[in-house]
Amino acid sequence: MNSSTAPALRFAFRIVAEVGSYLPLQRRDAELLEFIPITGGTVEGDVAGTVLPGGGDWCLTRADDAYEVEARYLVRTADGQIIDVVNVGLVRHLPGESGEAMGYFQSTPRFRTTAPDLQWLTRSVFIGRGTANENDTTIDIFEVQA
Repeated sequence: MNSSTAPALRFAFRIVAEVGSYLPLQRRDAELLEFIPITGGTVEGDVAGTVLPGGGDWCLTRADDAYEVEARYLVRTADGQIIDVVNVGLVRHLPGESGEAMGYFQSTPRFRTTAPDLQWLTRSVFIGRGTANENDTTIDIFEVQA
């Protein structure tokens, strides 16, 4: 394999995480750390199920107008298996953008599970592309191919 060739991405599934109101945790100079409760949601694609309420997203508003996000929550699959999700990412405006819309929302989700048929989640690297809305966050999950 040529190391200068970019790996392909395969769409695996979509997570729609419903969110509650932001809770401020800490302010330092121009930076603000907030907690965003995850109240439920859905998962569709190679993994199907529901996002369990009780997780959350720690969002750091940085002085450079970017946001560091770190979400942690659980998914229960349609057949009752549990997946632990830890998703770390960065959100920012793209050149020429302003206002609420932020076109750059990329993340690196990691998955843990004891389910034998879902071990592929623990053996690959994934990239997430997100969209934040008022009441939910949608993340399309792509598996990095060899």
